[in-house]
Amino acid sequence: MSFSISSTLPALAPAAANASAKPASAQPQPTTNASADTVKLSESQQVNQLYNQGLEVSQIATSLNMTISDVNSYLGITVT
Repeated sequence: MSFSISSTLPALAPAAANASAKPASAQPQPTTNASADTVKLSESQQVNQLYNQGLEVSQIATSLNMTISDVNSYLGITVT
């Protein structure tokens, strides 16, 4: 069995080429779902991300409505 592939395409007259093209309005539009692009982080992940961004423990606790001891626990900080 043999196959032949040609690199030349038959030339179409301009009217025929335009007739086969779909108008822009007929093209399917991509749908966007903002919720599909959103990731819900756990409290631990949120604490670590804010800490890595340079926030202080007290700032993290306030912004996430947590106690400082909870934030310290997530970060592995022991207060003696």
